[in-house]
Amino acid sequence: MPSARNSQQIDLSFLEGPRSRWKEFLSVLSIAREFVQGFRQLHFVGPCVTFFGSARFKEDHPYYEVTRELAARIGRVGFTIMTGGGPGIMEAANRGARDVGARSIGCNIYLPHEQAPNPYLDISLTFQRFFVRKVLLLKYSIAFVVMPGGAGTVDELFETITLIQTGKVKDFPILLYGRTYWGPMLEQLERMVAEGTIGRKELAFVYVADDVDEATTLLQDRLVAMWQELGKRHDTPKWWFLERRIAQPPAAPRPAHK
Repeated sequence: MPSARNSQQIDLSFLEGPRSRWKEFLSVLSIAREFVQGFRQLHFVGPCVTFFGSARFKEDHPYYEVTRELAARIGRVGFTIMTGGGPGIMEAANRGARDVGARSIGCNIYLPHEQAPNPYLDISLTFQRFFVRKVLLLKYSIAFVVMPGGAGTVDELFETITLIQTGKVKDFPILLYGRTYWGPMLEQLERMVAEGTIGRKELAFVYVADDVDEATTLLQDRLVAMWQELGKRHDTPKWWFLERRIAQPPAAPRPAHK
């Protein structure tokens, strides 16, 4: 059963067909409010790498540890780590960012079973609508790491592939972690190439890795190039928007070398 709090937040009538014009207008205002909230909070977070993956992996799962380590490596060189803000893989990535003092962002979602934000977030936003959340997860990122996950992870993966394939966003790299796990899906992509429903060149931005070192090697050149390109852009908070620069979190202490 949904909690009273979440029952008030989740608009179950929105996708049930036409409603009164007044209710539709109120929904438009609510959607706009969510986007504005996200744009204001995330405008100065810096270039992000977004991690997708299952919320169900616990701290002792190998994928959790891999995610934490890879996020730490990416965060250590200056990138912000962004996730869906929940538990599992999302928590591991945000925790990896926190380990090295990198900025850690979460775009959470109201769900009937109450997906609480994980405790490793510098900025935490919670949205009512999945499509608003997905836009923000994509809008501020220059690369995507897709760990093993369920239907939500596959949805996020294929939406990202579609946007890159159709030229709606630049060909940012997508890293799939786990050849065995993603094997059936990769076979399906090969089937699509063979049938001519997708071009092989359209998948050139998809990489596959099986360990942290391999993933780091695959990502590093693309991330360096994108970092240099982003360095040419300049923007500052505008007082007329009541904007403030987001403080960089303090760096985590590093262990002494033996």
